[in-house]
Amino acid sequence: MVGQTFDFPSENCVFKDDSVGIFLYQMNCIEFMDILIKRYPEGIFDMIFADPPYFLSNGGITCHAGKMAKVDKGKWDQSKGIEKNHDFNVSWLSRCQKLLKPNGTIWVSGTHHVIYSVGFAIQQLGMKILNDITWEKPNPPPNLSCRYFTHSTETIIWAAKNKYSKHFFNYEEMRKLNGGKQMKTVWTIPTPNGDEKLFGKHPTQKPLRLLERIILASTREKDLIFDPFAGSSTTGLAAIKLNRYFVGCELEEEYVRLSKKRLEEYIKGNKIKLQLFDSLELRKAGLAGRIP
Repeated sequence: MVGQTFDFPSENCVFKDDSVGIFLYQMNCIEFMDILIKRYPEGIFDMIFADPPYFLSNGGITCHAGKMAKVDKGKWDQSKGIEKNHDFNVSWLSRCQKLLKPNGTIWVSGTHHVIYSVGFAIQQLGMKILNDITWEKPNPPPNLSCRYFTHSTETIIWAAKNKYSKHFFNYEEMRKLNGGKQMKTVWTIPTPNGDEKLFGKHPTQKPLRLLERIILASTREKDLIFDPFAGSSTTGLAAIKLNRYFVGCELEEEYVRLSKKRLEEYIKGNKIKLQLFDSLELRKAGLAGRIP
């Protein structure tokens, strides 16, 4: 990494690439953040994206591939009761707040199972809510019970570290993406396609387009981004693509393996593209007589 040095722990780092500034850790995110807080008490991250457990794996049903299936994402997604779930949200959010730079921001995604607790915790901690984004999924699975409306959205809360923060918003870029008009808080973006699940999938995997928009909206090139629940590391892929640095933390072995594979292949593909681009530029320069 040119012009950037970070004092990150070497323990539990399962993947890193200094050339693009990517660090992936396998450990409990709260323990990891406690280590970083000691090293960076004033904060280090420009932006955090968090997709915490939704606490919905409790015997319900959903539709998967056109068939009825149990909602069982894993032990990590099981509810421990309203109070304990909220205590957990306050615990990890308070650490994220400490690790944000003074003008840094955090984005947190969730369904109705968790997002109201997250929003309340954010307010309890004295953070400033900037927007709540409604991510609309154009083709959601049907509601098999026929007793509710079909769930087709997730809420993403965007918040600043505190009321004194002067957050960055890439207004012009968002306007350009929206055809020259101010972008609204309802984003219609399809769920991950087959290419994004080539090496496997995470049950709450986010589409690359969603993370690209979030990163473009609230960071500059070379900014440092953190994801405490990295999952399949879509945040990391978007960071690489947009020339930002990334630190991810994931506890589950299955998703660590998936993250490593996706990051390795994406970085390798990017380097091949850059080599082809450089070769093409040299060839153009030679044809134009600018090099011998």
